[in-house]
Amino acid sequence: MDLDHQNNEGHIVMLPFMAHGHLNPFLALAKQILKTTTNNFKITIATTPLNIQYLKSSIIANQQQQNLLELHLAELPFNCVQHDLPPNIENTENLPLSDVFKFIIATTMALENPFHSLISKITEEEGHPPLCIISDIFFGWVTNVAKSFGSKSIIFFTGSAFGVLAYTSILFHLPHRNTDSEEFWVPGFPQKFKFKRSHLHRQIRESDGNDAWSRFFVPQLQLSLKSDGWIGNTVEEIEPLGLDLLRKYIQIPVWCVGPLLQPLAHKGKESGIAIEECIEWLNVKDQSSVLYISFGSQNTISASQMMALAEGLEQSERSFIWVIRPPFGFDINGEFNAHEWLPKGFEERIKNTQKGLLVHQWGPQMKILSHKSIAAFLSHCGWNSVLESLSYGVPIIGWPLAAEQAHNAKMLEEELGVGVILTATVESVVSGEEVKNVIEMVLNQESVKGKEMKVKAKEIEVLMREAKTHDGEVVKGSSLKAIDDFGKAILQNPKLHGKF
Repeated sequence: MDLDHQNNEGHIVMLPFMAHGHLNPFLALAKQILKTTTNNFKITIATTPLNIQYLKSSIIANQQQQNLLELHLAELPFNCVQHDLPPNIENTENLPLSDVFKFIIATTMALENPFHSLISKITEEEGHPPLCIISDIFFGWVTNVAKSFGSKSIIFFTGSAFGVLAYTSILFHLPHRNTDSEEFWVPGFPQKFKFKRSHLHRQIRESDGNDAWSRFFVPQLQLSLKSDGWIGNTVEEIEPLGLDLLRKYIQIPVWCVGPLLQPLAHKGKESGIAIEECIEWLNVKDQSSVLYISFGSQNTISASQMMALAEGLEQSERSFIWVIRPPFGFDINGEFNAHEWLPKGFEERIKNTQKGLLVHQWGPQMKILSHKSIAAFLSHCGWNSVLESLSYGVPIIGWPLAAEQAHNAKMLEEELGVGVILTATVESVVSGEEVKNVIEMVLNQESVKGKEMKVKAKEIEVLMREAKTHDGEVVKGSSLKAIDDFGKAILQNPKLHGKF
């Protein structure tokens, strides 16, 4: 990476967590800052060698669309074998679910010293420290690094404001451990809001403050609260309640700059289906008639849930595209055993009737969601998937599995009215009949609930588009204005502008 002094107003350094669901928004944020702000910033994204290659692939693919001359990449060493991880693992994409927490711990242990050295090198070569360091909420320790150099520290959260607040407050206060009830109140939310114990990921449900996850993540969150502000991949107009509650809870500035929807290149990994074949299949379907199903790149359901989902799909007689991978407990990137995990003859029947399309491992999600034939998205409710779905006005059937996904699903159902929760967690028991009933409720064109969800999803699509609208120098959508406001805020302190 070229660290030579450039004619810019400030150097921003970014450190994303090493997972595609985080790398992707960080790269999109960097591009948006360079494209949108009236300030001439230089941006460096720091990550490990294999992730650098992922980022380069996406940058090259989009080089002609916008000026990325001020976007740089800096390598940080990461020896996965030293941390008892499989070889050539530098992000969570090909990581067994059982090793994800080990990987999260390893990233902090391995990256802190090299990142500190990188900031020191930039400071020495440019004559002053970076103006600002933007780090992942997983890396609260970066706040201390930034402050030690006199740089502003900004946390970038890639989830919803509602979901991040719920997840943070539950970890801080463990309110579910103070009651035997299924429903409980979470500090930071109005008393009328009740969260469900059965919707919590087991890792959080069993937290007692002394467990390994709490011991790692609570200090990272506490450090994040000492930063100079948070940036969120969300939209002011679609999360008024969540953002109001989050701002009151953390009491530092929050800038909403979403939706950031720049797809990241999956280097070395082929889609389970040719895009052309997928689009051809969709082209012969009626408008708003197809259910799209995907649980994200890191999640999968149990074998019994998979069987129930397949049974429910057949019973519904609705057309569907299902991005499918081995169930929980098996190698998520391994070979798919249809004879063991799907009803007998399922693949043959859906192929013969043209009712369903199974896409193994991963598919062109945004191409699918943008197609006029898609009626709804059965999703794990990871926030990137939620934003992609709503940006095309597609309502969501929630099947949350991990992290803050259940809180996202709750917000989609209860606050936005664009979603309905089918079930939650990989341990839940669900029947084919339940699956069929929810699909019918959402996709049936005579369903009042389905109609309402579709109308509200289309309204949110408009709000999201307007948030990124630029009409001259003065009129900007809320997300573009927020990026401008962020740029002004980090330039406010003259000491952080190279004037030592």
